This record gives sequence, structure tokens and C-alpha cells, in this order.
Amino acid sequence: MFQGATVLNLDAKGRLAVPARHRETFALDERLVLTAHPHRCLLLYPVAAWEPIRDKVLATSSLNPNSAAIKRLLVGNARDEQLDSAGRLLIAPELRQFAQLEKRVWLVGQGSHFEIWSDMGWQKEQEKVFAFDGQLPPGLEDLAL
Repeated sequence: MFQGATVLNLDAKGRLAVPARHRETFALDERLVLTAHPHRCLLLYPVAAWEPIRDKVLATSSLNPNSAAIKRLLVGNARDEQLDSAGRLLIAPELRQFAQLEKRVWLVGQGSHFEIWSDMGWQKEQEKVFAFDGQLPPGLEDLAL
């Protein structure tokens, strides 16, 4: 399970050094999938967690404009990746541009996967949380902390 938020730096080649505590979860030979998300962040999945999502997206109608748009975004931008021997993930220039990634980025655990955010994007998401009005989304109405 992936959890926690970590600020990291991309190197000059667009590589992200995955923290050791998470790197151990990914075997060095494990395939990963990196793709775009509608919120302008990136998603990083182990391939086994990605495949059911991909299959569900691909099963939708290409004639429906919303389904077609989601297919283009999620599947059209999906890239098979692996960590290198130093535990770094190369993020393609197209995906870095999509998510507006610069040097400082955030790796945010979401259980089965990670989100990768630009520093500015992550700060904006945090401001949304701070503006929380107390109304919980459907399915979390009885959440107690």
C-alpha cells in the first residue's frame, strides 16, 4: 500500500528518485505504468493494479465523447516504465509538460498507486482541502476520525 506525501526533485534528465521505502515495494524488474490524470497530475501504477482499470476504460464506447476523451487521456498517455538500477523513474517530456512538472515535485501515495504532482499543483490541491466546508462526499458520510 502506498501512502504519504513526499517532496522530491527531478534531475536534469527528468528522472525522479523514488524513496527507498517505496522502492522496496517495486521490484527492480517490475513493470510500472505512468499516465496522465484529468486533474493535471500523473498516475504511477504497478502494472497489475493498472490492468483492470485500463480494461474497464477500454470497454467503454468510443462513440460516447466523454468515454473517448477518458480513453485518450488515460490509455493514450500510458507508458510502460521501470525503475533503473538506482531506483529512478524516467518521466517522459510529454508527461512532464502535461503535469507542468518542474524541478520540485510531490509523490503522493493513494493506496494502490501514486500521484505525481507539480509543486504548484499540489499546493492548489491542499488549498482545496483547507477550504473544506464539512460536507463529506458520498460514501464517506459516516467517517469518524
